[in-house]
Amino acid sequence: MAKTVVIDPVTRIEGHAKISIYLDDAGEVSDAQFHVVEYRGFEKFCEGRPMWEMAGITARICGICPVSHLLASAKTGDKIQAVQVPIAGEKLRRMMNLAQFTQSHALSFFHLSSPDFLLGWDSDPATRNVFGLMAADPDLARAGIRLRQFGQTVIELLGARKIHAAWAVPGGVRSPLSEEGRTWIRERLPESRATLDIAMNLFKRFLDEFGAEAEVFGTFPSLFMGLVGKNGEWEHYGGHIRFTDSNGNIVADGLSEDNYRDYLGEAVEPWSYLKFPYYKPMGYPDGIYRVGPLARVNICSHFGTPDADKELREFRDRVGGVATSSFMYHYARLLEILACLEKIEELVNDPDITSKRCRAEAGINNLEGVGVSEAPRGTLFHHYQVDENGILKKVNLIIATGQNNLGMNKTVTQIAKHYIHSNEIPEGMLNRVEAGIRCYDPCLSCSTHAAGQMPLHVQLVAGDGTVVDEVYRD
Repeated sequence: MAKTVVIDPVTRIEGHAKISIYLDDAGEVSDAQFHVVEYRGFEKFCEGRPMWEMAGITARICGICPVSHLLASAKTGDKIQAVQVPIAGEKLRRMMNLAQFTQSHALSFFHLSSPDFLLGWDSDPATRNVFGLMAADPDLARAGIRLRQFGQTVIELLGARKIHAAWAVPGGVRSPLSEEGRTWIRERLPESRATLDIAMNLFKRFLDEFGAEAEVFGTFPSLFMGLVGKNGEWEHYGGHIRFTDSNGNIVADGLSEDNYRDYLGEAVEPWSYLKFPYYKPMGYPDGIYRVGPLARVNICSHFGTPDADKELREFRDRVGGVATSSFMYHYARLLEILACLEKIEELVNDPDITSKRCRAEAGINNLEGVGVSEAPRGTLFHHYQVDENGILKKVNLIIATGQNNLGMNKTVTQIAKHYIHSNEIPEGMLNRVEAGIRCYDPCLSCSTHAAGQMPLHVQLVAGDGTVVDEVYRD
């Protein structure tokens, strides 16, 4: 009789989810599904709020990604007010986003994923976590904590709070960086850079040890999407949308967030609260695309900073041009931290970041606006419709984790089919399935926000297709 193996909850990710693995009569995997079981509903309860409150409200969607929503919301407000953000305001926003990338990527690599690399896939799950890492390599664990602290403190120096700083607003930002803050950042940059160098060298060693995992942790052709600058350079705040394929060919370029509905569709499935975005011209599910660090590294021509560009060339030599393995998300995060540290160093020496001319004031000049920014996990869209008084009539959020939903499900299925061949499933095999999800560093608190109800229907199906048991939960 066919069996279903359920991993619930999936561990070391931000949020709650479960994975169902379906076995056929021979004990082989026939399918696997990544279920997101949280429901939140931010889009719906934002209706009726003043547009000016949205940056502060949507920052509360997640304690890991508050800066991402803060900036995307502020940029949407820029559109509705039809203002040009002062150059100082843009540079300060960019600095905060670079700090957000640094702290979030450090959390993902050091706290969530490195226990697998350093302690082993088959190690005791009770110690295969950040506390086990502290015991095994306290210097590395401490360095990772300090690197994350650097990013968080830069955010605090700009916005007065590490989490949920209501600092970016429509038209710019509330305040510039202080001279004391500038000095602190300059003094801590060398230590952060040294930690990143250690992590980069360590992961390159892991690549030699975990070649088998790299082959099956989500290796498949797909599109990649993200922002790039006007010359194709890596971008995290401005620029335009680009799609490329697994061979590096540009599929679509110069796309504006304003008409995202022309090229992005959102499908739903009855077994997950998380929507399934896809590239519309190719249809669902053929229009599968990935976003986030791996996508940004694949679609850009260069970073625009010397050390990151050097590492990018080595990365492309190692992967053969375009990285199609989701295992390489970890590598791409380290590349992005390096670029962020270099770009923060450039900005901290820029006189504009202490300028008090950092916000433009205006009223409601447009009744609709779409803002886009790169979050650590990928491209983030905010779309608002307002009335003449700026009261929100409709909100749509397209979250990075959701855009990776098709990829995560494909990754789980690929790993399960490779490692599971009987009814006996060792803990290490389960951990590899979970680790495939951790490659994407999903932020489920952000992504489970669709309005409406989704009842749960579970079936146990025999090999001949007979339903032997089922349960409904409304």
